[in-house]
Amino acid sequence: MKKLDQLKATAFLRLFSFFKIPLLGWVRPTVIDFDDQRTVLEIKLGRRTKNHLGVMYFGALAMGAEAAVAVRAVQEIQKSGQRVDFLFKDFEAKFLKRAEGDVHFICDEGEQVRDVINATIRSRQRETKTFRSYAIVPSKSRDEIIGEFKVTLSAKAK
Repeated sequence: MKKLDQLKATAFLRLFSFFKIPLLGWVRPTVIDFDDQRTVLEIKLGRRTKNHLGVMYFGALAMGAEAAVAVRAVQEIQKSGQRVDFLFKDFEAKFLKRAEGDVHFICDEGEQVRDVINATIRSRQRETKTFRSYAIVPSKSRDEIIGEFKVTLSAKAK
């Protein structure tokens, strides 16, 4: 992803969050990578995101996990030019290690998210699918997953 594209995507995410989901805006997510299949968001460990033990609070981890899928859904909706409402109706998390640094949230299911958005546009019916995202702390290890998440996206074209 080019630096300018990264800056535009991050600006859009933060602006959208500011107006539509202020709590997500509070943790200031950054788009690190974004292509047809993969989305990577970063939430920095800091005063806004850490708990009393100095590791990332599980609420910030949940927001990052959800946002990694939501960014893709919003992008696909914008590309379609249609009005599609979506929300997450289910959330499952496995916290495997402490998040002792800035966290990258990764979703490798971009094509499947696009398929759900396109399916609801075609059918005008509610479409629901569960997606997987995961988290790493790159300053500790790029290979070690510290959290695994499943979020169920429910979308309906208007």
